[in-house]
Amino acid sequence: MSEPMFWVVFFSAALALNLSPGPDLLFVLSRTLSGGRRVGVASVCGVCSGALVHVAAAALGISAIIATSALTFAVVKYVGAVYLIYLGVQALRSAGSAASLNLNVVPRVTVWQAYRQGILVDVLNPKAAIFFMAFLPQFIRPDHGAVALQLLVLGVLVVLVAVVVECAMVYLAARATSALRGNRRLSLWLDRMLGSVLIGLGIRLGLAERA
Repeated sequence: MSEPMFWVVFFSAALALNLSPGPDLLFVLSRTLSGGRRVGVASVCGVCSGALVHVAAAALGISAIIATSALTFAVVKYVGAVYLIYLGVQALRSAGSAASLNLNVVPRVTVWQAYRQGILVDVLNPKAAIFFMAFLPQFIRPDHGAVALQLLVLGVLVVLVAVVVECAMVYLAARATSALRGNRRLSLWLDRMLGSVLIGLGIRLGLAERA
C-alpha cells in the first residue's frame, strides 16, 4: 500500500469510528445539552485526555492485561458503570433547576468538573482500552520503526480526529439547544434526558462482555 493510500485508509477508518455513537460521544452530547458549549468542549477535552491514557497504555502493552484478564476487566467495568450511573442520578435530581440561569455566567457543571468527568468516563471504560489495542496494530508497518512509537503516533492521531468530530458535534448541539434552556419545561426534559442517557451508558457498560 502506498503512503498516501495508507493515510487515506487510516483517517477514513478513524473518522468512521469517531462518528459512531459510542459512550464518549453520547456523554459529550449529553453534557452539551445540559451545560452549553463551554461545558461540552470541556467534556471533549476530558474524554480525549482519557483516550490518551489508553493510547499510552496500548503503546506500553498494558491494555493487553485488561484484554486478557477477566478480573481486571470486570473491576474497571463495574467502577466505570457505577460512576456513570452516579452522574445520571445527579442529573435527574437536579432536573430543571437551571431553567432560569444564564449558562454562560453560572454553569451548573463547571468547565473543570466536566473535564474531570470526561477523563474518568473514558479511563474507566475497559472497552476503550481494548479498542486501541485491537485497532491500532492493524496499521503498524514493520519497516517504519519501533512498534511502540508507531502505536503512540497513530493513537494520538485517532484522538485528534475525535477532537475535531466531537467539537463539531458540540457546536451543532449547542446551537440547537441554546434557545430552549430558558423554557422551564424543556429544561426539565433536557435534564431528564441527560440523566437517562448517563444511567443507560452505565448499565450498558456494566453488561458489557469482553470481546
